[in-house]
Amino acid sequence: MLSRSAERIYWLARYLERTENSARLISVYMNLLLDLPKGVEMGWPQLIRINGCEALFYEHYKAASERNVAKFLLVDNDNPISLYSSLSFARENMRTTRELLPDEAWEQVNEMYLFAKNNLDTVTNRRGRVLFLNEIMEGCQRFTGLLSGYMSHNHPYRFIRLGRNIERADMSSRILELATLLLSESRSHEMRQYESILWMNILQTLNALLMYRQHVGSRVKGDDVLNYLLRDTALPRAIGCCIHEIDDAIRLLPNHDALPEKLAELDKYVQSIDTQKTTQYQLRSILDDLQSRLADLHNDISENWFLSQEQSQFQAMES
Repeated sequence: MLSRSAERIYWLARYLERTENSARLISVYMNLLLDLPKGVEMGWPQLIRINGCEALFYEHYKAASERNVAKFLLVDNDNPISLYSSLSFARENMRTTRELLPDEAWEQVNEMYLFAKNNLDTVTNRRGRVLFLNEIMEGCQRFTGLLSGYMSHNHPYRFIRLGRNIERADMSSRILELATLLLSESRSHEMRQYESILWMNILQTLNALLMYRQHVGSRVKGDDVLNYLLRDTALPRAIGCCIHEIDDAIRLLPNHDALPEKLAELDKYVQSIDTQKTTQYQLRSILDDLQSRLADLHNDISENWFLSQEQSQFQAMES
């Protein structure tokens, strides 16, 4: 398997996971708007903040209104991490690696892309946005299930697992960061009255409410939710589980060198987080640190298996 093909498949999985999680992030916010009583203010700028794209946003928009933020994060071509940009990148990566993936997977991604392209204007109103987000999330789920059932679980599939789980861990941490931001704002006293609603929405967004009740209990408490979504090793969208999935995929790939040792350090770090002993502010720092560690892991994977740009150009000339 060529290095550049491995990299494209890895990024295909990252872009599609980012597409799905961008939809989930907006969904949790919209669900909160519906569940919280009128008068409890929520700021849309927080969604820009946790995605780390404030400077780019204010280059193109004057105010962080619901309409502007939704448009920027979902369908803006000038935003490289918007849902539509991620889906477009995924489609392009898949188009150039079609020989490694089932035809049905290409058809699924292409249909999703065309749906998004033909419905860009619908995201400016809430009703249209809900239908748009649901279709995208279901499409991504169909793609994941299709690969799991149709594709050999060989090296290309392992690179897909790597990309998917690194992106999933990062996006799960950002969804948790959103919750801590909402609770730590100046209006936190008001928000704290509705804290259980907030955490329940977070669990629903990550398809984790039923599993939480089975494994933790029926009472939804902030610390318990955070511990579950950070440290559980069986829930697919929990960060601890993502790390174990990455470790499992890495060990089955050739030349994995020192990566398992670094994964063990990352796992130890996550399992040592005790949300009952941390403040909201400290927790935000921990989640920021966790995102930096995941970025370092991505760099290690790139250096280990993917070619530099110069090497990639040389390989293209050789082939």
